[in-house]
Amino acid sequence: MYNMGSLSGILQRPFAAAALVATVSVSTEFSNKLPSIRSSDSCSSLEQIETHVSLAQELKSSWVSHISVSKLANLSYIGRIRIPVPNVHLPVSDLSHKFATGTSGSFASPVLLDSYQSAKLPQASKPTASTKAISSSPPDVLYRWHFPDPNAIDVSGTSNSPSVKSKTVVVLLGWLGAKQKHLKRFAEWYTSMGYHAITFTFPMSEVLSYQVGGKAEHNVEMLANHLAGWLEEEHGNNLVFHTFSNTGWLTYGVILEKFQKQDPSLMGNIRGCIVDSAPVARPDPQVWASGFSAAFLKKNSVATKGFGNSMPSDAEELVGGHKPAVAESTLLLVLEKFFEVVLNIPKVNRRLSDVVGLLSSGQPKCPQLYIYSSADRVIPAGSVESFIEEQRKSGREVRACNFVSTPHVDHFRNDPNLYTSQLNHFLEDCMLAESNC
Repeated sequence: MYNMGSLSGILQRPFAAAALVATVSVSTEFSNKLPSIRSSDSCSSLEQIETHVSLAQELKSSWVSHISVSKLANLSYIGRIRIPVPNVHLPVSDLSHKFATGTSGSFASPVLLDSYQSAKLPQASKPTASTKAISSSPPDVLYRWHFPDPNAIDVSGTSNSPSVKSKTVVVLLGWLGAKQKHLKRFAEWYTSMGYHAITFTFPMSEVLSYQVGGKAEHNVEMLANHLAGWLEEEHGNNLVFHTFSNTGWLTYGVILEKFQKQDPSLMGNIRGCIVDSAPVARPDPQVWASGFSAAFLKKNSVATKGFGNSMPSDAEELVGGHKPAVAESTLLLVLEKFFEVVLNIPKVNRRLSDVVGLLSSGQPKCPQLYIYSSADRVIPAGSVESFIEEQRKSGREVRACNFVSTPHVDHFRNDPNLYTSQLNHFLEDCMLAESNC
């Protein structure tokens, strides 16, 4: 019914306005910071100057900083923006062919091939060298393999736990706008416990320039192929998924879809799924608008604000809390109108329904852990709890932890002890079930 060409006229004005509002919001915040360099002698230290330089570089590299007045005046460039929704219909190709032909993905390289082969037999001497080799690759790589720490901590107390962990890869699927550096601390915790970890992120540029059969789809396919190859490499290899926000959760759904098409038995090697700050299992324009606003504005967004240690006295105050600035409120309104159109396009709505349907009723029969917060301004706690209840009714083993006062995808940083204890207990049970099989 609709295609991207016919949509360009409909979507030009909302997205141009959203871009302008995001630019104004970030620029205002930046301009408020600059006078402090001149107004106070105490701000003349090298460390503080470096902080301002770092902020300037971040703004320079951000998506909104590339929007000029001339571009806003000429709205024709908006027509090239594609809808940022996974729509993967590509066949899963052979893993060896994928790496042999040197495809265009960031990891179709000798570095990934060497690290993938090294992962067959993890040894104390290899992880360090392989980790350094991967770390020397460009900072915006699609995904990165992290090897277990040779001195990994075993808190389970079972003699066969190290061998089970060494055959387990935890796949970390990032939120909208996440970078490798954001997932690094999660990967480091997993490797310190003896697990392999893979960190996967979608660059914002790829999401904003999404097109059917394009780079974003190829990236998910390449990751799915790599994971399938790991599982088929040796008997007993397993996966645990750790997703962040709706973007990571939907990416997980697309990977499950590919596994089912390639070899349904692969689903049996998934031993657990951890869902951080998700899901909303319906195409809600307000949720999508909040997610994109947070990704555009980053630390300037009200979505990054929690309630700290002081808790509101009632539910209405909990939902209210910090109020968004005028610029952010305008951006949210524009984006919500934008997604009211996009999410109701039959092709898009149908695609999302397919993936969400699989995540709702076709997940592997492994334990699930949901980590969320009543203070989350992107993913409503009620939506998460509703999905949890549906999963329990379907017979799934589900655990949940409400952090109550922490912001979206920021629970680990705000309360690392509670977060890691939840992961530890969950993974211990997953590994114990595997060792008894």
